[in-house]
Amino acid sequence: MTAKTLLRLLGISILAAHVHAQGACAPNSPASGSGTLKFTGVNIAGFDFGCNSDGSCSKGAAYPPLTKYFGADGAGQMSHFVKDDGYNTFRLPVAWQYLANYVLGGSLNATNMAIYDELVQACLATGAYCIVDMHNYARWERGIIGQGGPTNEQFAAIWGEIAAFYKGNPKIMFGIMNEPHDVPNITLWAASVQAAVTAIRKAGATTQIILLPGNNWTSAATFISNGSADALKKVVNVDGSTTNLIFDVHKYLDFDNSGTNAECTTNNIAEAWAPLAQWLRCNGRQAFNTETGGGYNTASCITYMCQQIAFQAQNSDGWSPISNAGYIADSKKTHPVYLGYVGWAAGNFYTGYVLSELPAQNGSTWTDTPLVAKCMAPKAGAQKGSTGQ
Repeated sequence: MTAKTLLRLLGISILAAHVHAQGACAPNSPASGSGTLKFTGVNIAGFDFGCNSDGSCSKGAAYPPLTKYFGADGAGQMSHFVKDDGYNTFRLPVAWQYLANYVLGGSLNATNMAIYDELVQACLATGAYCIVDMHNYARWERGIIGQGGPTNEQFAAIWGEIAAFYKGNPKIMFGIMNEPHDVPNITLWAASVQAAVTAIRKAGATTQIILLPGNNWTSAATFISNGSADALKKVVNVDGSTTNLIFDVHKYLDFDNSGTNAECTTNNIAEAWAPLAQWLRCNGRQAFNTETGGGYNTASCITYMCQQIAFQAQNSDGWSPISNAGYIADSKKTHPVYLGYVGWAAGNFYTGYVLSELPAQNGSTWTDTPLVAKCMAPKAGAQKGSTGQ
């Protein structure tokens, strides 16, 4: 038995003993104002344009959010968000079709990948973490991955190539799929996710974070009830560990969780974040809220979003991980379950878009939307604010 394996087992034993002693696991009762989220950011959209939620994409519709390609100044936006607002993460949506030049089973297209990489390099130049997000809803042209559409082997192959391209950079995260939905069999979906994870790790990206999405638009509110949590917790790295395999969850604040309405009706705590935090804590796992948002200049959204962020922050600091699955128990802290949030969206969206987080530019001056300025930007202080409870 190696020292690493022994340490891992020790960590599991300590966690199990702590859980047993508690009768279940640590309750959701962090102190008000405690915790600081590790990752805070904004989606920089454009390479996903022209794609629909059925996984179909119009050829030629991808729109790089870079001035070189007559798009928005995505590089300038990211620089502003880091320097002026304190953000440290950007999610960069892109269609599978674009990367493979619209050929299912095709390799990474060198020309298209080079253009997408210009956005990635602009992100890295700010010092931020950069999420490569495949924005296909578990589909290619309406066919569901591993369930009648693309094969797991095709899905794994493209991710192996992407991982090989970025394997040397620890600031890269791999968001293997945006918002799977209406997936008939969650167990088969977990097998597809496993195929991608294995390909990424075997390509040499052995330490970067990989984000694992569930069914029903990977909603935080149904992640447990629809079986996603139980199915995806079985996904492992090549060595059998779950190190840096993080659950990818989304949650909007409008009445139907669609992210299409200007008014917000909930902070999502009771119906989503609190029960999910408890499950994560009991199972020694973590989640990252990579899409959330609300009306950019709506009072209800400013109130509820600030409360959501405060709750996530309260559940962000805690036990120190000592191994792949174990945590050293600290009676004064709780297992950190939420790593951060990424707002939707800036990039090539227009200013009047209902969920716009696009900063207005006037020369060298950038002005944030009210929701960003008063709540979502780390400098706004929402993480230390009230949850409204």
